[in-house]
Amino acid sequence: MKEITVISGKGGTGKTTITASLAYLLENKVIADCDVDAANLNLLIKSTPVSQHEFKSGNNYRIDLEKCVQCGKCKEVCRFDAVEIDEDGQYNINHIKCEGCGFCYFACELKAIDFTINSTGMLYQSETSLGSFVYAELNVAEENSGKLVTEVRKQAKKVAQKNKAEYLLVDGPPGIACPVNAALTGTNLAVIVTEPTLSGIHDLERIIRVAEQFKITSYCIINKYDIDDNNAEKIQEVCAKFNIPVIGKIPFSTEIYKSVENQQIFAESYTDHPISDIFKNILEKIS
Repeated sequence: MKEITVISGKGGTGKTTITASLAYLLENKVIADCDVDAANLNLLIKSTPVSQHEFKSGNNYRIDLEKCVQCGKCKEVCRFDAVEIDEDGQYNINHIKCEGCGFCYFACELKAIDFTINSTGMLYQSETSLGSFVYAELNVAEENSGKLVTEVRKQAKKVAQKNKAEYLLVDGPPGIACPVNAALTGTNLAVIVTEPTLSGIHDLERIIRVAEQFKITSYCIINKYDIDDNNAEKIQEVCAKFNIPVIGKIPFSTEIYKSVENQQIFAESYTDHPISDIFKNILEKIS
């Protein structure tokens, strides 16, 4: 099985829109949305849930006031100033400041500190007209999205092996942070979607360097390449510098905008459009 991960150095480049069209054209695959902080591939790929699982990660610590003798050891060891004393002299943990390291838990000799495991999101497995689809949603203001990305990939690989799929197509997170690292670890191919803007060029270089650390073969797609010819040329220069082939140049199109607005997959809605042919050519190069 070949795992193809579509990423971008920044948000808003058209990564998910392109992934959806590639998913429509690619055969014998399982699809995964690893952008767990803002999962939206399911808006374009209509799905029927098969199963869902609660995702738990990180500990939520609290002080048992009946056991606490206000010795102050927990406050002394906390590097994040999360242990606070209220007006009554009682010790409490500020959960906004707490990083869940557990140092206070081990420092308390009276075992006056306990914890619960946080419920941070949901993991979904669905079926679609395009095949099996795995995605997740992180709860509001929760962290550990990198761990949830790893869980999505694990589940998607299990489904792919069960279905004897040839490909696992992953819509990766934007940026270069922990979720991106989790999405790239062990993948076979990275497809980088960028746009001809100054921020697009800057973030393209950053994501290329990240992919290099994982020793992953990478390709580049320039979306909306014709909105700025000079910046599009600079992107090609950056790709040449890092030996990254540019496998597709997609022009700005109102039809793509309309398909997204109507929550439709472009290559499915506009099968005879020249841009759909570009997607087909891209697919030949990555598959």
